[in-house]
Amino acid sequence: MTNQDITDRIWKIVEKVGVCMLTTQFHGGMRARPLEARPDRNQNLIFFVTDARSAKDHEVEAAPDVGVVFIDQKANAFLSLTGRAQVLTDADKASALWRKTDDVWWPDGPTDTNVRVLKFTPIRAELWDGPASSVVTAYEFAKSLLTGVEPNLGENRKLTAKIRSSKFG
Repeated sequence: MTNQDITDRIWKIVEKVGVCMLTTQFHGGMRARPLEARPDRNQNLIFFVTDARSAKDHEVEAAPDVGVVFIDQKANAFLSLTGRAQVLTDADKASALWRKTDDVWWPDGPTDTNVRVLKFTPIRAELWDGPASSVVTAYEFAKSLLTGVEPNLGENRKLTAKIRSSKFG
């Protein structure tokens, strides 16, 4: 599999799964929470609509190195991205990213003074692609117990993503 194939696989997972876990750093530890990703493959960026009142914005401003994890259970794929995040106050970008479900959190829409855009630039990606079927996984474990040979549960692929400049600062 070429680096381009792996890169395409990574973006397909990000685009398909949508909701991920964002991990930020704070004084004394790390914190993870679910967010809905708005990927932009052409810019090599992932955006999130977030709230100025949340701890994540303050944590990102203090420590912009963050992690993002996507899990595609049906495909048995696990994707971990590390990179840099930036909090933007940009109503135009928020409007471009806006989804109807965002109205639940911000009834005034993307111009709400608490709406922020979190821009995530992936630097490294680590992908575990396992067998897509739980039957295959069970078979591999059973075979391993009988033969003593390590089960074939898929591949672990590491990729350093290329960073491209962004017009969003």
